[in-house]
Amino acid sequence: MADFARLMPQAPVPPLRVGTVGGPCWRLCDQKPKNFTLVVFYRGLHCDACRVQLQELEANIRAFRERGVRVIAVSADSRDRAERTAEAWGIEELTLCWGLTTDQARAWGLYLSEGRGRTADGLDEPAFFVEPALFLVRPDNTLYASILQTLPFARPHAADILAALDAIIASGEAPRGSAIGPIRHAAE
Repeated sequence: MADFARLMPQAPVPPLRVGTVGGPCWRLCDQKPKNFTLVVFYRGLHCDACRVQLQELEANIRAFRERGVRVIAVSADSRDRAERTAEAWGIEELTLCWGLTTDQARAWGLYLSEGRGRTADGLDEPAFFVEPALFLVRPDNTLYASILQTLPFARPHAADILAALDAIIASGEAPRGSAIGPIRHAAE
């Protein structure tokens, strides 16, 4: 069994270079948002829960931009499947990326699934795909926060993410979750 990365807040994230629907290759290192890049990994065209999530992000893309946050959605789908996704789901403003490799997925610590054939909607699952994840990345390409999932359900809504961004940006609070070693407890 392969070891998977465990990305830590305040540490650099792995490089990310993927294709985009209707545009050139996208590289994380080229992004210079005012506050953050929100990298959303999604399962792909076959996933109805992904459709709901991406359409919600699409509907709120202006609110993210107003907060200085650039949002991208990345899958392991092929270019053709990603183009079909954009058309079928009405994704026009959200940067939709394709071509994530298994090595990239492992470097980001994503959970991988093997395709099981056709979905209830009659769409073919690809040979492999990633399970949902969100990474909030600072302009210096260090991790601020992440949410990784092993199944397609119970994803944070755009309104929840926007509220969290408002709190983070207003407070300037350092990221949490990077404590390593033994945790010292206060004497009772």
